Amino acid sequence: MRMRAPIAVVSGVLALSALTVPSAQADGGGPSPSGAPSASDVATGKLTGIIVNGGADVVVGTSVKKFSVEVSAWDEGGVEQTAAALYQGLYLTSKTLITSYEARPAPCEYTATSATCRFVFEAHPKSHSGSSHLDLQNKHAGVWKTAGGGFRELDAPGRTVVVAEDIHYSDVSVKRAAKLTADASPESVRRGADVTVKGTLTRANWDTHRYDGFGGGAGKVKLQFKETGGAWQTVKTVSADSRGKVKATVKASVDGSYRLTYGGSTTTGKATSPADAIDVR
Repeated sequence: MRMRAPIAVVSGVLALSALTVPSAQADGGGPSPSGAPSASDVATGKLTGIIVNGGADVVVGTSVKKFSVEVSAWDEGGVEQTAAALYQGLYLTSKTLITSYEARPAPCEYTATSATCRFVFEAHPKSHSGSSHLDLQNKHAGVWKTAGGGFRELDAPGRTVVVAEDIHYSDVSVKRAAKLTADASPESVRRGADVTVKGTLTRANWDTHRYDGFGGGAGKVKLQFKETGGAWQTVKTVSADSRGKVKATVKASVDGSYRLTYGGSTTTGKATSPADAIDVR
């Protein structure tokens, strides 16, 4: 495995201003653009993979979220570096994307015809005004697109070629983190008596850097019970109110624990409360 800084990009979709990278600094130097390569310079490789956050949603709370992006490309003439971006909208623009240029230089694994590079991206909730990173706002939660490419330095000094690229390789969800609490009472109860579980569902507010209660139609919460030594089972589904408050009442039968779970939405991550045990007399 070798470490290499991103090499200069002079053509293709990744040459747009938001993804153009400066001269490589690996080994103390690198090429600088000297005009686009001719058509004969551009190989017909392909992007073979972009894996964001190990294939899971990117769920961001109120602080900086680091996540992995693995980019693979193939070309018969070889690949020396890859790059990627996450963006929203119809086009790649500097205000609606997170790029591998902002990530630290990635370690790469090579074969004679391919490269797989692993980046650490950062998602910044709003508050980093003046930084080079996109400030996530609540409106940005939802589906993002991935774009990527592979690059190779040509024999001629200062010339770099895009050997593979894809402006919309796949989709990934970037979501606001959620939290959920649960409190079951009474904790010591007679068999057949009521047990009430209360909790609060909150969601990260990227605009204000705090967690706010939320619910309504989007706040469907499951009450789950696990008998001592058993497995979790859903016993009731309720809705959080507009403040995120949750309340569910069931009959006590055996010793065990209760918890609340929220399945998430297109803009909000999943949440599960800590378990709260009861003793049935």
